[in-house]
Amino acid sequence: MSDKKASNQMWGGRFASGPAAIMEAINASIGFDRKLYAQDIRGSIAHSEMLAETGIISAADQQKIAHGLNTILREIEDGKFEFSTRLEDIHMNVEARLAELIGPAAGRLHTARSRNDQVAIDFRLWVKDEFHRVAEALKGLIAAFLERAEQHAATVMPGFTHLQTAQPVTFGHHCMAYVEMFARDLSRVRDAIQRMDESPLGAAALAGTGFPIDRFRTAKALGFREPTRNSLDSVSDRDYALEFLSVAAICATHLSRLAEEIVIWSTPQFGFVRLSDSFSTGSSIMPQKKNPDAAELVRAKTGRVNGHLVGLLTVMKGLPLTYSKDMQEDKEAVFDAAETLDLMLAAMTGMVGDMTVNEQAMKKAAGSGYSTATDLADWLVRSLGMPFREAHHVTGRAVALAESKKVGLEKLTLDDLKSIHGGITEDIFSVLSVQNSVKSRTSFGGTAPAEVRKQVRYWKKRLTKA
Repeated sequence: MSDKKASNQMWGGRFASGPAAIMEAINASIGFDRKLYAQDIRGSIAHSEMLAETGIISAADQQKIAHGLNTILREIEDGKFEFSTRLEDIHMNVEARLAELIGPAAGRLHTARSRNDQVAIDFRLWVKDEFHRVAEALKGLIAAFLERAEQHAATVMPGFTHLQTAQPVTFGHHCMAYVEMFARDLSRVRDAIQRMDESPLGAAALAGTGFPIDRFRTAKALGFREPTRNSLDSVSDRDYALEFLSVAAICATHLSRLAEEIVIWSTPQFGFVRLSDSFSTGSSIMPQKKNPDAAELVRAKTGRVNGHLVGLLTVMKGLPLTYSKDMQEDKEAVFDAAETLDLMLAAMTGMVGDMTVNEQAMKKAAGSGYSTATDLADWLVRSLGMPFREAHHVTGRAVALAESKKVGLEKLTLDDLKSIHGGITEDIFSVLSVQNSVKSRTSFGGTAPAEVRKQVRYWKKRLTKA
């Protein structure tokens, strides 16, 4: 059968000739929606089984259909299937090949079904599968951070605000911040799967069908909780695609923030971490350079994912119910965002597990910038009963004195401190070291090593149930 003849038959008698070349080019989606082949065949087999069980088609025709579809699946996976742009999309390509393989029985497959609910079920299945892949990748990244956090629960480093040293924390505590961030991403994935876990198959073009189909049967066969409850919404809903892109954009933003920190930390000026050769490149002219290109590319790819979200929101914003051809533009955005996010998660998981932590550089930096000033103020409140605002003022004077002497707070003498406030005693020095500072932060969720280890145990246990 020629492509042109097949195209005309698929479109029906309304079109006497094939579309013009430009129309064919703008209308065809097979270049990208071929990714849906497995979901398309899976949905068609489930639909055919339901049609046979309800007596709409014969068992013999259903067996032919199932055999033909499985043959097509093998052809595609073996690289032997010839995709045709004249047949527009994956649905028509599969259906045309099925007709070649089994003859007239192929025409019964589309009973009580439209391409509208067909693409809706295919795409929903694909997005659901990808959500599960993202969930597993996130669990791997979280596990890598938990391992790092446990190793470095007591490794002191500076905590920053405005990218300036604020208070000492531990590297383990810093790692656990990313555990929280990526765990929220994992939670969003789980929530999104729950919301999209409904099958649109059987909504047909937009109004349902007069055939006695069993939508609950196909929903169960395809792994959905239940069928969708409104045929109009079923074929026009792309919330699951938007939500995938939204989850991807938020996750990518978290990855980008982490990438930025890795870029900063790996500079000679910081020297907190060193990336392995596996995640670095050199310079074509400067032999001393070791560039954190993997982290930089993760940071850059976030803009790509964010752009896809804005793009699909823009496609959907003006569409009346129900289906419009505009929706064909949904897939490339989701496919590319999914592929990009998968790569970003894999790269970042590798970097976190592979990088070398420079504990000495972190410890040295932790004491810079008078990072224990808040500890001094807290001591004044606890030990002398001083109102915090007054303690803040006294501490500010101590910092000014240390600056004038070009020393750290812990290097001031007792006489220096008494000159600022006579009530200060030798005990003040117990809180001015960075190690004692982090040990004192024992509030729930704080940076004390014991608290970090407690949170690691909690998340390890929770991750096994995720």
